[in-house]
Amino acid sequence: MSLILNIDTSSEKAHVSFAKDGSLLALLSSESQKEHASFLQSAIQQLCKTASIHLPEIDAVAVTAGPGSYTGLRVGMASAKGLSYALKKPFITMGTLEILARSAMDLFPDQPETVLYCPMMDARRMEVFTAIYQKDLHTILEPGAMVLDEGSFEAHLLTNKILFFGSGSAKWKATCKNMNALFKNVEIQPQTMCMQANSLFMQKDFTDLAYSEPMYLKDFQIVIKK
Repeated sequence: MSLILNIDTSSEKAHVSFAKDGSLLALLSSESQKEHASFLQSAIQQLCKTASIHLPEIDAVAVTAGPGSYTGLRVGMASAKGLSYALKKPFITMGTLEILARSAMDLFPDQPETVLYCPMMDARRMEVFTAIYQKDLHTILEPGAMVLDEGSFEAHLLTNKILFFGSGSAKWKATCKNMNALFKNVEIQPQTMCMQANSLFMQKDFTDLAYSEPMYLKDFQIVIKK
């Protein structure tokens, strides 16, 4: 049995939910990326009232660790770690790209077994955070930052059909001319995150608070105006 608080502030749309044994109980979301910080704490309080749940009753706190928006990742990670520490509950972190890939698989379950899954998160200009997975989540291309051009994914597309999706896939669709490239509109599905968090909880696959940090995948760039 598990009662888990799930937090995702990694992208444009944020969501907070309670799930019992992997099933969604209550959900609040926000589509204003600039307001993730103000949304998160009030959303948790509102969810507690809506679902009649007291935070000390939960069994774990789960959060998407990245990649994604730098600010969003810091907001989500700091809040999740603070709650986990204060409540003395296990801490669960999940890679954003893997959850996005799992979401695509849940939304489009009839894709052939041979199709590869390529989540893409916008990283500004022609850059994306991306990875490639098989249907069993075996990693073909490790998560990383990539600057897109006409030759991107050429070797993988030569012998595979690849499903591209996520906030960064639109600019790749405008560039890509390969017939093996397929495109779908996919966002992180709260239910998918709930199921994965429950799976990790049952496996006792927890993250050490002392060593947990956002998965940025690229260095900060600080611009100093003179």
